[in-house]
Amino acid sequence: MKKIEAVIRKSKFEDVKQALYDAGIEWFSYWDITGLGKSTEEQIVRGQAFQSSYIHRRMISIVVRDINLDKTLEAILNSAWTGETGDGKIFIYDIQDTIRIRTRESGPEALFNKE
Repeated sequence: MKKIEAVIRKSKFEDVKQALYDAGIEWFSYWDITGLGKSTEEQIVRGQAFQSSYIHRRMISIVVRDINLDKTLEAILNSAWTGETGDGKIFIYDIQDTIRIRTRESGPEALFNKE
């Protein structure tokens, strides 16, 4: 099992979400994040534009079975890509175990519904 964390542009979130659904990934977590980087973004506050080194992105977190890793990565890469600096990053971690609380199933079977 693998955990995928993807930092993407907020403007690409709906595209990535749809690509994940199309790839059969039905559950993931996400949240808004702010980071610092080499690039800057234009911020508009009360009608006035200014450059900021704070970069606003969205983080997506997904745990997948090993057989779904490649198609999940392809879905994110293809839908989040603009070709410009700031498209984001993907991090992949090994997961030791997963336990579904309701049924107490463990392992990769706990990640999907058999029904």
